[in-house]
Amino acid sequence: MRDFAEKKLSYLMLFLSIAFIIYGAYRHEVDTVLSKAIRICLECVGIG
Repeated sequence: MRDFAEKKLSYLMLFLSIAFIIYGAYRHEVDTVLSKAIRICLECVGIG
């Protein structure tokens, strides 16, 4: 029973993550996320 619950939770999380990715793409937020990711990455390296 535990394996079934874990598998069910895994599929639920996978479905939710795909749904949120599609929702973000639908709202045209890809550019925003990419620019924030680049900014954070440059700050971690010490360039930004």
